[in-house]
Amino acid sequence: MHSLTLTLRALLSALLLLALFAAPAQAQKKPRKGGEKPTPDVAEAKYGPHERNVLDLWKAKSAKPTPLVVFIHGGGFRSGSKEKLSAALLDGLLANGISVMAINYRLSPEFAFPAHYLDCARAIQFARSKANEWNLDPKRIGSTGSSAGAGTSLWIGFHDDLADPKNSDPVLRQSTRLSCMAVSAAQSTYDPRVIKEWVGEAASKEHAFIGFYGLKPEERDTPKAHQLYEAASPINYLTPDDPPVYAFYGDAEPGDGIHNINFGLRLKEKMDALKIECTIRSGKSRKDRADPDKEMVEFFVKHLGGAKVNSQPGQK
Repeated sequence: MHSLTLTLRALLSALLLLALFAAPAQAQKKPRKGGEKPTPDVAEAKYGPHERNVLDLWKAKSAKPTPLVVFIHGGGFRSGSKEKLSAALLDGLLANGISVMAINYRLSPEFAFPAHYLDCARAIQFARSKANEWNLDPKRIGSTGSSAGAGTSLWIGFHDDLADPKNSDPVLRQSTRLSCMAVSAAQSTYDPRVIKEWVGEAASKEHAFIGFYGLKPEERDTPKAHQLYEAASPINYLTPDDPPVYAFYGDAEPGDGIHNINFGLRLKEKMDALKIECTIRSGKSRKDRADPDKEMVEFFVKHLGGAKVNSQPGQK
């Protein structure tokens, strides 16, 4: 009888241990709720010296190097985080063999232009420096984002390559060039003088501009300010060898909002003249309402391919 009791105790102990070890595995198998994102393969990786120079990476499953889409968050250059990445966009890209990286960057008013842009450019360079380790194709990188993240994507995509081959920092020797950009609520210019003409008075006085440029109120209309406005505006860097763009704009804001579709229409005019593909979509029409996440995935698949495709983007 004593022996039987010991055997039962041992059996119960074994079953308890099995339950404890099995619980985490069972929890992992539970389906994700709507809007939830999978755990990144690389989380909170440092790509630069500042505390906000961190990124998350989701790797598409592939034996061959995959394309990469970089997500740059919005927030008027003064707020926001990489967690704003759309779960639908992430899932769609991963399902098509495209890896995804979401980044944070320094914010205003503590930091002024061009800090925000240069952080994001460095993150792209960092990804290229990790291409072998992360199974990425450094020749197929695109960018996405909304509002400030959209403008940053356009600025990097149109700007001359920021690579510095002789820099002592190996990351900064890498290219910043992109193969394509798919963005939402993008500003193609950050020049208040141009915004006033394209959109209206209120948008030209967007309060985020002062912190973004690091200007004093009395410096708004000075040669110093004008030089910064021109240097920060993506459309000013457009040349015929630049990559294609998809830009989505939601329902038109009342009056002259900073996310007005005119930013996209003026961009398309210039890109059409240069014979560069530019697709502008809007959420205004109920009959033909755009699904930006779906259309962005299709755009990236078209221009980056999937894990099994190898294309050669133009250099600049």
